[in-house]
Amino acid sequence: MGAGASRTSKPAPRGSAADWAAFKARAAALDAADPLADRRALFHLPEGVVYLDGNSLGALPRSVPGRIAAVVAQEWGDGLIRSWNTHDWIDLPSRVAGKIERLVGAEPGSVMVADSTSINVFKALSAALRLRPGRRVILSDNGNFPTDLYIAQGLAKLLDDRFTLKVVDPDDVAGAIDEDVAVVMLTEVDYRTGRRHDMAALTARAHAAGALTLWDLAHTAGALPVDLAAAGADFAVGCGYKYLNGGPGAPAFVYVSPRWIDRVEPVLTGWMGHAAPFAFDPDYRPAPGIQRMRAGTPSILAISALDAALDAFDGVDMRLVAAKSASLGTLFTAAVEASCPGLVLVGPRDPAVRGSQVSFRSPDGLAVMRALIDRGVIGDFRAPDIIRFGFTPLYLSHADVVRAAAVLAEVIGGRLWDDPAYRGKVKVT
Repeated sequence: MGAGASRTSKPAPRGSAADWAAFKARAAALDAADPLADRRALFHLPEGVVYLDGNSLGALPRSVPGRIAAVVAQEWGDGLIRSWNTHDWIDLPSRVAGKIERLVGAEPGSVMVADSTSINVFKALSAALRLRPGRRVILSDNGNFPTDLYIAQGLAKLLDDRFTLKVVDPDDVAGAIDEDVAVVMLTEVDYRTGRRHDMAALTARAHAAGALTLWDLAHTAGALPVDLAAAGADFAVGCGYKYLNGGPGAPAFVYVSPRWIDRVEPVLTGWMGHAAPFAFDPDYRPAPGIQRMRAGTPSILAISALDAALDAFDGVDMRLVAAKSASLGTLFTAAVEASCPGLVLVGPRDPAVRGSQVSFRSPDGLAVMRALIDRGVIGDFRAPDIIRFGFTPLYLSHADVVRAAAVLAEVIGGRLWDDPAYRGKVKVT
């Protein structure tokens, strides 16, 4: 997100002094009792910045630079190609996947770290469609992340338009599941509004109609408890660079339920998914289990960064993460609504049906966000008019979100966003 020149004016935030004193006192009490407070020290957080965009790119874990330096200098530099064996690079994707399995409630050996989310959507969706021959509808909703819809559209064209992508409103998904649906493909948490689907209920509804499910956990994994096994999910994907803090473009992951994995016939039949990749057999044979969901050679540097980042979750109870996410979002919402009456909350107020984010609608949203970023509060903007704030419980405090709300009140109340420097287009929002 680009920004204009740094602004130093600090008008008093809207809202009474008593209100702000109450919000600060509430934040202090919550932070004093925070069981995750020690995790903050595991991350590099720039001085003077409140980072509310971990739902797009997680902050840098302090463990990552040293790990990458060691992999580059020792494993790659000294070990060279020997490190595929001496440092077991070949099994690194599986080891990192094992760390993710706990965070998403997956059965042992059912997750693989590989490729990007988009590629994993293609792999999982194509596999699911082959398990439901005779059915011709891919069902999704208009809150799904666009790349998932694009992949489905491209796959349908590749298959000579024998499949139709049907997109409905989120509230209409359950009623749209019928005997024509092969796969219900949904992002669990709406990337714009934070609305959270009921994974277990919709999976049960899909199964009752004979359909399979594919869940995108990009805005869930690492922020909220997920239980793929208990929900009966068939397939899932997720990314490594949001709440998992694996770095820009970090590898993604793919899940296949154990009940399907030996029946899955991958379409991207790369050599790393072969039963014996170093036999160099000219004909493809799928590897056993989740290994068949691999395709090309893994990026060792990128997976090593994700591996180190995931250590921040060691010993963390995801129920505590969810509870803190709820309290951060609730406090921030209350402070913003008390001081910025012109902003309209988008998405659920109830944290039980909300992801780890809060969004508001503003007709000048892009300019507002650019003004906020100039003042050390980093969120993001989603077209056409949504300003979005993500809460990463491992490193955010309640004091952070109250400060962010106060700066937002300054920007809105003082019309600090109404500056030509914030009106120009930027490539990334």
